[in-house]
Amino acid sequence: MGAAGMGLASSIPSFLSAQNKNLFFKMAISQFSLASQFWTKKLDTLDFPAKCKNEFGIEGLDYCSMFFADKAKDQKYLADLKKRANDVGAYNLRIMVDGEGVLGELDSAARTKAIENHYKWMDAAAALGCPMIRVNVEGDGKPEEVSKASVDSLNRLIEYGRKQNIDVIVENHVGISCNAAWLAGVMKQVNSPHCGTLADFGNFCVNRTKPEAQTIDAYMKTKCLEEYDRYKGIAELMPYAKGIHAKTHVFDANGNDTETDFVRMFKIIKDSGFTGWCSVEYEGGVMRMYKKDDKYLDDDQGVIATKKLVEKAAAAVA
Repeated sequence: MGAAGMGLASSIPSFLSAQNKNLFFKMAISQFSLASQFWTKKLDTLDFPAKCKNEFGIEGLDYCSMFFADKAKDQKYLADLKKRANDVGAYNLRIMVDGEGVLGELDSAARTKAIENHYKWMDAAAALGCPMIRVNVEGDGKPEEVSKASVDSLNRLIEYGRKQNIDVIVENHVGISCNAAWLAGVMKQVNSPHCGTLADFGNFCVNRTKPEAQTIDAYMKTKCLEEYDRYKGIAELMPYAKGIHAKTHVFDANGNDTETDFVRMFKIIKDSGFTGWCSVEYEGGVMRMYKKDDKYLDDDQGVIATKKLVEKAAAAVA
C-alpha cells in the first residue's frame, strides 16, 4: 500500500495530469480552510469550486460534510455542485465526514447506527464523483477494544463503498486516532487497498483538556497536555496514506509555519513514495474568528501562504 494514492489514477480527469508539474503530488484544498466564511454565510458550498480554482489556482476539492449537512440526499443539489466543479475544471476529491456517530463505539448497536449514518455520505460521494470519504475512528475503552471496534466499522464501510467504488480513509483527527502507531495498527488489521490514512501534519494531541461545552468556541479554549511526535507520526502513517493535510496556523516573517518544519515533513512524504493528493488546510482563519488575534491571517491570505509554503518545501526536497 506504499503509494496508495496512485490507485486512484484511473479516476482522475486527464486535465489534471499536467497541473503543478514541479510537484511530486497533486494539490488540493480542504474546505475547512475557509470555515469562517461558511459559518458566517459569506460563502456557500456551491461556490467552493469556483473560488478554489479561480482565486487560488487549486483544482482538488476536499469537502466537509458539516458545511452541507442537510444536502447529503439532495440529488439536485449534488448534481449542481458536481456541474459547478466540472465547469471550472476542478476535481471532487473527497467528503470529510463528521458528526455521524462513533465508529470505535464498543456497543454494537450504537456502532451499527454510526456505520449506517455514513452510508448517505458514501452515496453523496458517488453522486459528486469523489473516489473516497474521510471518516474518524475513536471511542471510549481500552486501545485494543477500540481498535477491534474500529476495524469492524471500517470493514463494513469498505463493503458498502465497493458497490460504488468509494474508498474509506481515516484521519489522525480526534481522540486515540491522534496516536499514529495505534492508527497504523488499525490499518494493518484492515489490510485493504480500499482503506488508508489521511495524514494530517497537526492532529497529534493525545491528551487534551476537556471542553466546557460541545462547541467550537469551547474547544478553542482547551489546551493540549501531551502531543505525539508529528514527524514520527507522519512517517508511521505514510505507508497507508491516500491523502495529506498540510496544516498551518501561524507564519513567521519568512513565510514558514511556526509549528511544523515543512521541509522535514515533505522529505518524509517524498521518501515514502507518495504521489497522491496533498490538501492545503489553513486553520488560522477559524482561530482569528474566535480568538480575535491578528497574528492569524484571514482565510484567503492563509490559504495563499500555505500553498506557497507547500510549493517551497516540495521544491526543497525535489
